Amino acid sequence: MIKRPGLGSGLFYLHLIMLKVGLTGGIGAGKSTVAHIFEVLGIPVYHADQEAKRLMQTNPSLIEKIKIAFSEKAYVEGILDRQYLSSLVFNNKQQLELLNSIVHPFTIQDGLEWMKKQNSPYAIKEAALIFESGSQGEFDVIIGVFAPPAMRIHRTIQRDQVDREKVMSRMEKQLDENIKMKLCDHVLINNEQTMLTPQVIALHEQLIKLSAEREN
Repeated sequence: MIKRPGLGSGLFYLHLIMLKVGLTGGIGAGKSTVAHIFEVLGIPVYHADQEAKRLMQTNPSLIEKIKIAFSEKAYVEGILDRQYLSSLVFNNKQQLELLNSIVHPFTIQDGLEWMKKQNSPYAIKEAALIFESGSQGEFDVIIGVFAPPAMRIHRTIQRDQVDREKVMSRMEKQLDENIKMKLCDHVLINNEQTMLTPQVIALHEQLIKLSAEREN
C-alpha cells in the first residue's frame, strides 16, 4: 500500500500493480518534450490538456455545465468557441477557477479510466495542474520538469506567439515552481545545459525496477 499526502485533504491510499505516474511542471518547462521521450521508450502517456479540450467538445454533461456557467454563447453550432471562453476567463481569476472546477473532474475521471486500460509497467498522466487540482493522490510517483523562469517565458513566447505579459499572467495562475518541484518525487532539469534524454532514460529504468519490485 502506498500513501501520499494530499494538500489539506488527509492521506490517499492506492492499491496498485501498474505504477501510476504523474508528470507536471510550469508553462514552458518542457513537459511535452519529456512526455514524448517516455512515449519513444514505449510508455503510454495521457495528455491532460489535449484530453480536456476533447472532452469539452464531446462530453454532453460537460458541455451542458459549461453552457450553464458561461451561457449558450460558449458553443457556436455545436463547436466550442474558445475565443469567447478565453475572453471571459483571461485576467478573471474567479471565472478561470469556475471553468477549472467544471472541467477538472471530468478530465480526472477520464484519466483514471484511461489508466485502468493500460498494460505496461507504468503509465503517465501529463498535466500542468496536478497539485492545483488536488489530484496528486491518484499517483504512486510524481515527476516534475524544471526550467529557469526566463527560459520558460522565452519558450512560451516563441511557441504560442504571445507577448510577455500574457505568459506572465499564465505563470502567475500556477503554483510557485519551487514549491511544485519540492512536492514531486523526481525532478528532471530541462535547462538546455544538462542533457534531458539521459535523465529520462535513467528515471525510466528506475520506474521499471520499482514496478518489478511491486509485482513480487
